[in-house]
Amino acid sequence: MTPNLELLIETYIYTYPRERAPYDMLSFYKTERAVFSKSNKKGHFTGSGWIVSPDKRKILMTHHKVINKWLQLGGHADGEGDLLKVAMRESTEESGFRNFKVLSETIFDLDIHKIPKTDSETSHSHYDVRFLLEADPNKESIVVSDESYDVAWIPIEGVLRLNPETSIRRMIEKTKTLLK
Repeated sequence: MTPNLELLIETYIYTYPRERAPYDMLSFYKTERAVFSKSNKKGHFTGSGWIVSPDKRKILMTHHKVINKWLQLGGHADGEGDLLKVAMRESTEESGFRNFKVLSETIFDLDIHKIPKTDSETSHSHYDVRFLLEADPNKESIVVSDESYDVAWIPIEGVLRLNPETSIRRMIEKTKTLLK
């Protein structure tokens, strides 16, 4: 059974009531059509994996070619409404890893970010739903996809040097609470 995105977002809002993006995402979900498709030129939902090592001290990240930033792995839903499934699919495609452990089926983080205009697409928003996944850097080898310049395990204390954005900082802080 496909999880109800509305319920997942509402649960997230209950846990993190001070974050603004979840309220906007819930409104977008309730009022727009084709929210899981790139055909919605205003924006669409994406699914991402915030992938930690078993000791939670390394994060698997991609240096994305189009955006030219270090990010969590993830991508377009392409019509799929189960965004955890999207996060798993995209994480596999972008890293070559096959064995991810889902640490929680609840949403780990939510973020809305603008995607700049490219030759093939107009500027639009990604309504990114992020799930907490685990993979073992010692059990599989990274395979870098055509979408990335690089994919690497980054020590948690080095992530913000590669990408200091607020949403990355927020996920780092949430990860650090897992270490306590």
